[in-house]
Amino acid sequence: MKFTIILALCLLGALASTTSAQSKARLTDQASQSKKAANVFQQIMRTPEQAIPGAVLDKAECVAVFPRVLKAGFIVGGRGGRGVASCRTEEGWSAPIFLSLKGGSFGWQIGAQSTDFVMLFMNRSGIDSLLSSQFTAGGDASVAAGPVGRQAGASTDIKLDAQILSYSRSRGLFAGLELKGVVISPESRRIEEAYGNDITPKEILEKGKVKAPAALQPFPAKLRQYSPAPAQP
Repeated sequence: MKFTIILALCLLGALASTTSAQSKARLTDQASQSKKAANVFQQIMRTPEQAIPGAVLDKAECVAVFPRVLKAGFIVGGRGGRGVASCRTEEGWSAPIFLSLKGGSFGWQIGAQSTDFVMLFMNRSGIDSLLSSQFTAGGDASVAAGPVGRQAGASTDIKLDAQILSYSRSRGLFAGLELKGVVISPESRRIEEAYGNDITPKEILEKGKVKAPAALQPFPAKLRQYSPAPAQP
């Protein structure tokens, strides 16, 4: 009997250790995504003449970054990648959620091309699309190419009728891009792995009920560096 109890305790301990290691490994993936998104955003913003204008960023309610989205194929191509999003709350930028981006494109495309995408969600309708189970850019949510550089920020009507402003960076060139036809959806499993079951994107992004673990904070911290205040009207 005593041997059976000891054996059971050993098995429980081994199972707990394995589960903990698996959870840590999974969180490592989310932490990597947050760090990649933060690095991409910093690289874009550190040159004001070729960055998202501060006046535009300060009006954004949420920001999503998709690092290294792959576009590959011959004649028929497709896009696929993963991203991170954070929204403003009363406490500052929210804990991040994790997103997938998928979409088809057609044309003469030879080889593979890696592109970074940035999306600014500018109003209530834009936030609602981000909180949905999935949405299609340019279909369920209106998208416009975002302005770039200081002068553009000062002189451009920021197209506030658009729910989303989108940008791309490829081979060092950063520009506004009317990103249409891609489908964006939350990565539910990775969100659950990071924050636990029954935690919704709305509770994370809008209500600010969840505090990001230290490993996931690089992305919201980088947003706070470049736009610390609440969204400007």
